[in-house]
Parts: sequence; structure tokens; C-alpha cells
Amino acid sequence: MSIHSGLERPHQDSPARPGPRTSVRVRARAREAALPAAVVAALFVFYTVFSVRRHSLMLTTGYDLGIFEQAVRSYAAGHWPVASLKGPGYNLLGDHFSPINATLAPFYRIWPSALTLLVAQAFLFALAAYPLCRWARRAVGRAAAITVGFAYGASWGIASAVVFDFHEIAFAVPLLAFSLAALGERRWRAAVWWALPLVLVKEDLGFTLAAIGLYIAWYGPRRLGLATAVFGVAASLVEMFVVLASVNQNGYTYTESLGGDGSAGTGVAVERLLALPLQLVWPEPKVHTLLFLAAITGFMALRSPMVLLCLPTLGWRFVSDNASYWETRFHYSAVLMPIVFAAFIDVLARRRRAAEGGDAEVRKAARTSQRASLGITAAVALIVLPLFPYRQFPDLFTADPHVTAARSVLAVIPDGASVTASNRFVPQLTGRCDVTVLGYPDMRPRYTAQWIISDTKAPSGWPMSAEGESAALDEALAQGYRIVTEQDGVVLLERSA
Repeated sequence: MSIHSGLERPHQDSPARPGPRTSVRVRARAREAALPAAVVAALFVFYTVFSVRRHSLMLTTGYDLGIFEQAVRSYAAGHWPVASLKGPGYNLLGDHFSPINATLAPFYRIWPSALTLLVAQAFLFALAAYPLCRWARRAVGRAAAITVGFAYGASWGIASAVVFDFHEIAFAVPLLAFSLAALGERRWRAAVWWALPLVLVKEDLGFTLAAIGLYIAWYGPRRLGLATAVFGVAASLVEMFVVLASVNQNGYTYTESLGGDGSAGTGVAVERLLALPLQLVWPEPKVHTLLFLAAITGFMALRSPMVLLCLPTLGWRFVSDNASYWETRFHYSAVLMPIVFAAFIDVLARRRRAAEGGDAEVRKAARTSQRASLGITAAVALIVLPLFPYRQFPDLFTADPHVTAARSVLAVIPDGASVTASNRFVPQLTGRCDVTVLGYPDMRPRYTAQWIISDTKAPSGWPMSAEGESAALDEALAQGYRIVTEQDGVVLLERSA
């Protein structure tokens, strides 16, 4: 007789039902995730509509959306990320070490369009709100989660990145957000795992990984933190001076903007070193960037040590002599947004924990202070909103006859053709043609593309002035090109056989 004969066996096909405690935990987690997920969904829709409408109105550019589409298109075809917009056969891994862009290749094969990159970026920027809102919800409360989600989503750093096409740093923003939320909750290993892929996003982000490691070494497991810091620094140095130098025959060219060309003597090097403190806060655009960075949380983030994780990015930007790095425009500040808002949540969480041990008056004062901090942050987000690109949103739904005319002209160009195009026409063609920018790299005095398309009515202004673009067309005509069609100032030339 079997010892199991007196026991009732569950049916083989009937899974064990979760107990009441498990069901409660599942429902609690679902409720906890609902608000952050709703914020992510709302931001994703907004960013997507904003980006797609800009692209449909031809407000995106070859530099940089066209460059990245060429690279992803090349990955999707099973090749190295070649971007002919940077030069014939140019391997983009010799410009920046961003192999993470290859993860977009499967999606690009399904939908071969620049819109694939823009939608992916919209998702990545929106996704960063999830860990920040979830942490704020757990540590401070629902109002904090809503405020953080809104203020992050409307922040100028993200706005400036969304409006400036696509860039690889879109991957870094959610990775940092998940890592910093884990830091705030003292989940040290999770923080490291989320931060490690930063070294695949861009070569300088190894230093940000190192900063996260030093934070962990100070507040958590020292060995884990120091090992992370060493790995981050080593990864950046290897990527800059070994990997990039091996791909690009000119080496890591961005050191030139840091005074790294090696031509300066010892006296000049010492002079630069002594001037470094002032160089980090001056000229004036650097002051503006620092003020806007601190102001988006009502200067509250400055009270958290987490805000120091901004230093690696601010350091290389402000030491550089490239003035575009100093400003609030473009995409360079996007990676700072999750850091600043994580620091803000950290301050609120510390205050709340400190107040929990006090009497009723202390807790009441803490709640009042918290409401004031959240109110200031929300107010700043609303005040700053019209100063940055989101103010363009209503205008994106206005019909533009000039765009309609341009699309008619672009449709004449056959798939697979070689084209030299004005900067804003480039990303309209990179999905189906081999494209270079009119005037850069400088193809004169002899043009080789089969087609040339230029906008003489609304010129891009880069890399050539309106006058320079007209002169380029005259040169092309002198070389034997002929005008195929012209509509509303959009001129299409074809090379004579």
C-alpha cells in the first residue's frame, strides 16, 4: 500500500492557486506600478507626437538624425555603422563609441524609417520616469510621484533633446534613472547592473559610472563601489584612446576641444590648469546652464550628495572650448535630468524619514515643507516651459504648403539613388537613398551625386548660408547638372548622362 494513497492529489493540469497573501502582494504591486506606468504612457505619447510632427514638417536634420539613421540602417544590413554623411565609408564607431545603437537594428528592419529612431527615443525618455515616479511614490507619496513625473517630463534638458532629432544618449537616460532609484533605495548591486551598460552608450559615460561607484563606496559596500569606479574609468580610457583610435585614423578627435592636441608647451598647460576653476563656471552660458539645472527642483536637489553625479558630464562640457557644450540647447543636458530629479527625491525621502521619529508638530512641519517643495518644483516647471522647445507644440499642427511642395519634389528621386541634399531634406531620404549634405563634407568643386536637391526659399542655414547654397547650385549647373523640377523654391537637379 502506498504511503500516498490516503492523500488527495491535485489534478495534473490544475495549477496551484495563489494564496491570499500572494494575491494581496500582486494587487499592491499593480497599484504601485499603475501611476508610474500612466506617467510613462502619457510622456511617450507626447514625445512621439512632438517628434513625428516635427519630422513630417521637415524640421529634423541630417546632422544628426540622418547620421544615426544611416548607422542603424547599416547595422540592420549586418554591417558596421557606416554614415556617409560624415564622409565616404565613415565608421561611426570612430566618432563616438555607441554600439548600443545596434539594438535598434531589428526594429529598423521592420520599419525602415527615421521615425523608428524618433519613436524609440520617445520611449526611452518616457521610460526614465518610471523608476523615478515609483521611488517617489514609495518614499514620499503620491503627490511627489505626480510632481516628479510632470517636472521631469517637462524639464528643459529633455525638451532640448527631443527637439534636436535623435542621439545615443537617449539610452543613458533610463539606465541612469533605474540606477539612481536603486541607489536611493540602497539596492547597491541593482544600481551597478543598471549603470554598467552606460559604457556602451558613449565613451565619456564611464566616468559617470565611476562616480556612481564612488557614491556606493561611500554609502554602501566599499569593494563593490571601488571596483565599479575603476571599471568605469578604465572603460572610458580604453574606448577613447584604444577603440576609437583604432577605428579613426585621426584618433580621438574630441580631445582637441579640451586642449589635448599636444602642441601646447608646459607653460601653457600650467596656465590652463590654474584657470580651470574659473573655466568651469565662466563664460556666461555656463552660469545660465548651472542656474537652470539647479532651478528645476527649486534648488532642492543641491542638498543631496546625488547631485554630485552631474560633475563628470558638466566637467567635460565646461572644460571644452566648444561653446555649444556650455548651453542649455541641444541634447547634452538630457543625462543630467534623471540625476537632478533623483537628488530631489532623495532630499524629500531623507526629510520624511527624519520627521517620522519626531512628534506631531515635527511631522506637521515636515508635511508643510514637503508640499512647499513640490509646489515650487511644479511652478518652476510651468514657468520654464514656454522658454524651451515645447512651446512649438501648437504650431506643429499647422499645414505648410512649402512642405507639401518639397514632398512632391522629393518623390521624384528614385529609391537607391545617390543624393546631395539640403540639411533638412537629408532625413527624408536616408531610409531609401545614399545621401550626403550639400556643402559638408565639402564636395565641391566637383559634385558626384546623381541628384542634388536644395531649398532656396527656406534654406537650412547650415553648413552653408543661403548665398552659399545658391552658389553651389550655380556650380552644379556649370558642371552639367540640369534642373528637373522646381516648386516653391525647392530645386531638384539631375546629373546629365
